[in-house]
Amino acid sequence: MGNMRTPAIPLAKPRSHRMSELAQKLADAIGQSLRGKQDAVELALVALFAGGHLLIEDHPGVGKTLLARSLAKALDLPFQRVQCTADLLPSDIVGAQVYHPRTGELTFRPGPVFTSVLLADELNRTPPRTQSALLECMAERQVTIDRDTHTLPDPFFVIATQNPLTAAGTYPLPENQLDRFLLNLRIGYLDAEHEIDVVASEDGHRLAEDLRPIASRDELMGARAAVDRVRCDRELVAFMVELANRTRTTSDAVLGVSTRGAQALHRACRARAFVQGRDFVVPDDVRALLVPAWGHRVATRSGADAEALLHEILAHTPLPD
Repeated sequence: MGNMRTPAIPLAKPRSHRMSELAQKLADAIGQSLRGKQDAVELALVALFAGGHLLIEDHPGVGKTLLARSLAKALDLPFQRVQCTADLLPSDIVGAQVYHPRTGELTFRPGPVFTSVLLADELNRTPPRTQSALLECMAERQVTIDRDTHTLPDPFFVIATQNPLTAAGTYPLPENQLDRFLLNLRIGYLDAEHEIDVVASEDGHRLAEDLRPIASRDELMGARAAVDRVRCDRELVAFMVELANRTRTTSDAVLGVSTRGAQALHRACRARAFVQGRDFVVPDDVRALLVPAWGHRVATRSGADAEALLHEILAHTPLPD
């Protein structure tokens, strides 16, 4: 690939669109507490409707926890938050067998993972052994302890946050853990106008707590079923596979996108089409989701930027006719 260049094709074309009714209701409700971050809210809804999980990498204080809490409140779903620390144990997340001396019996005590929306806050501050406790939960929606399998609720949606890897006391998430997240996003700082409003107004967490549910679990499950019916032409699927193959063959990458990663992009594109009120996928969906779906799945040489590499690959891969 050589030196990175500005791509001829942008990853996302800014344009107005009409969101589906359910997505619009949720976006408006979440936007009451998380202001000025419509793009981040929309990506969170894409991950939710696609049945995947969401990783948010950003600095403290930009609204990561607020987004998770507001989403759960808007859908009236059970919510749990785990503050990940260096001394957190796997049993602190998934639960454990508890011995009762009086009866001599073991009973299972469920951990906070037994919920519908789980916020794993600062996941990269906990050691790899504890990080791996989420692997089975996220992939198979179940927990196995002492050969007993316990099914997690449906829906089960993990929102994990991580501090930038330059922060002190962090453990980089391994590739197999990163691969469990459908999308990765950065919320970023507010622009000046929105930040003035937020600083001068009520606390966002109080607004989130006061948020009234505007949709139900049944509506969410109906939306996921609707995503299954979204059409994606074979030519667009072939385009996604070609993009994935180029991440594997470029000399600028040491780890390309797997077949599961290509499936993640395909699923996310169908969910984005639903969010935007369409029953078919368009090339703009691929452009908009390429970095959120693959930026955390590609490892580059010499610390090069994965986002720039994906831009470069996209710019040199012909679009389907």
